[in-house]
Amino acid sequence: MELQGWVIYNGYLQGNKFLDFAEWIQRAASKQNIKMDIYRHNELLTYLAVSSMSLLNVKETELPHFAVFADKDIYLAKQLELLGVHVFNSAETIACSDDKIATYQKLAAKGLPIPRTIVAPKAYHQLNSVSLNEYQAAVDQLGLPVIVKEAFGSFGEQVHMVSTKEEVYNIIRELHGKPFMLQECISSSYGRDMRLHVVGDKVVAAMTRHSSHDFRSNVTAGGSMQTYHPSTEENDLAIAAARAIGADFAGVDLLFGKNGEPIVCEINSNAHIRNMYDCTGINVADFIMDYIRKTMK
Repeated sequence: MELQGWVIYNGYLQGNKFLDFAEWIQRAASKQNIKMDIYRHNELLTYLAVSSMSLLNVKETELPHFAVFADKDIYLAKQLELLGVHVFNSAETIACSDDKIATYQKLAAKGLPIPRTIVAPKAYHQLNSVSLNEYQAAVDQLGLPVIVKEAFGSFGEQVHMVSTKEEVYNIIRELHGKPFMLQECISSSYGRDMRLHVVGDKVVAAMTRHSSHDFRSNVTAGGSMQTYHPSTEENDLAIAAARAIGADFAGVDLLFGKNGEPIVCEINSNAHIRNMYDCTGINVADFIMDYIRKTMK
């Protein structure tokens, strides 16, 4: 069977990094003699009716065998799955990865090491005045400084480190109405972490990230990168974390614990691969497409 695939990215986001990811996947597919078309997600409108479901302007015979989903539009991903397209990663995996609270619940259920976390009670809208008494126990339990992290966000932009109770309460007032959590601060990992890229049951590339001016080490926020050779424990944890959310491939971010032990910080189902290539010279896209080809046999 001659495989045909799509790679789908978000057409509304600014910049070229998402198209860049899609083009890397397309080139890797070409090396495997797999035809790969690139689509913006807003070119593929989901259509639902009483007796049919489809994508507008796409005939059933034009659907691909599989799709690499470089986006978080889980409704479109699910529509593709319902139409018989194998989606990498699945809509369920993308949804879990996108929701950090759901991710931590999956990891905790598997007994994997994570920062101690307390989830904020759900609020349906922001209130002008918020009773903060229920958060006192959370602050007492986790200590200061504490990390306040929104459930949804990218590039570290929705993660805050606060050092006083007043700062905690101010950020809680600001975030009230959104899903968020409070988390212990892993001070031993201040300004540094590691990114391990998992494909299937293997870590195919790894790097450490460092920041001299921020507790977050995201490269997008100005962090630097260095090739890293993870330990067996770190490899095993990254693979287990990706497996916990059902990921075919993922960028797993690990923190350095007090005694050097790895702690899961985040799992990115749509992790970009250019920075990893620039740092290590390893093209993760080649591993992804090799995995897909073997899976689709």
